[in-house]
Amino acid sequence: MAVPTFDPVARFLAEYARLSPAERAAFTRARRLFCEGLLSGSFHPKLRVKGFKGEPGVYEMTWAYNGRALWQYGDPIPGKPGPHVEWLRIGTHDIFER
Repeated sequence: MAVPTFDPVARFLAEYARLSPAERAAFTRARRLFCEGLLSGSFHPKLRVKGFKGEPGVYEMTWAYNGRALWQYGDPIPGKPGPHVEWLRIGTHDIFER
């Protein structure tokens, strides 16, 4: 069975480190739904996955009421079937402005 692979960029890791424990838990729960969507080709409507305006190939995902993450598909990792995702940003709506 194919399993998604992930690669967070440094900025994502720094922003993730600033999240509260409750926010991290909410993201982890949303990420499970996200993985299911990656594999099925249909994301859960709760995640509101859509293209990010002004950045072709970049997508946004809602993981909480005011929680957003930006990501893009990356090149598949040799020997690991399944989609590869690069996490770019995480935080509140503010990530859209900075």
